[in-house]
Amino acid sequence: MRDMKQSLFEISENKQIALNTYRMKLRGEGPEAVRPGQFVNVKLQPFFLRRPISVCDVNEDELTLIYKAVGEGTKAMSKLKDGTLDLLTGLGNGYDLSRSGERPLLIGGGVGVPPLYLLAKELRKQEKHVQVILGFNKKDEIFMEKEFKDLGCKVIVTTADGSYGIKGFVSDAMKDFEYSYFYSCGPMPMLKAVDKTAKSEGEFSFEERMGCGFGACMGCSIKVKDGYKRVCKEGPVFERKEILWED
Repeated sequence: MRDMKQSLFEISENKQIALNTYRMKLRGEGPEAVRPGQFVNVKLQPFFLRRPISVCDVNEDELTLIYKAVGEGTKAMSKLKDGTLDLLTGLGNGYDLSRSGERPLLIGGGVGVPPLYLLAKELRKQEKHVQVILGFNKKDEIFMEKEFKDLGCKVIVTTADGSYGIKGFVSDAMKDFEYSYFYSCGPMPMLKAVDKTAKSEGEFSFEERMGCGFGACMGCSIKVKDGYKRVCKEGPVFERKEILWED
């Protein structure tokens, strides 16, 4: 892959920010090449497979990842306080900012929220009127609401149990927005609900188990309207019009 790079990054922060959710800041060479929607593949000892994690933010030599500690690998990652990590950066295709129009809507659920932050930051640089819906199960899972607001975005938060913001799902909140285009990232049931509700064209970022992370092993292939594509390489971002939703 043309932009893929293997580098060592130094851990400068690894902090819990919500229930089972952590923010890791890393310093290293060349993270500025990352585009909104791309991901990195993290090598964690003693695990054989790398862990793919979406990029939340880049700033000069600093890379920010937000991840949930759910499996053995990410649980081990959450315990790291210093040292270095081996990363493959510049993986996957990113969101297409040129399609956003003037009033883009960004829709994220759970750990699908982080990649939307870098997207929102870039769209705000273009002076777009960025609107954001963040979906969580309950109040103690919420993160990044303030960060999106600080960018100047209009932000609505939904919780499934009604403990904060609007009770319900992101698709319920979408009905109250007017938007030119949408960008979404989150679990598959959420993405399907967004597709059923959306009133414009848009893009979805898929979450999929991966082997290599750069297109060699074909393990993350999904069927789309014109054949099969790899989530790690042709994805993780796909246009709405090319997706085949499975029941």
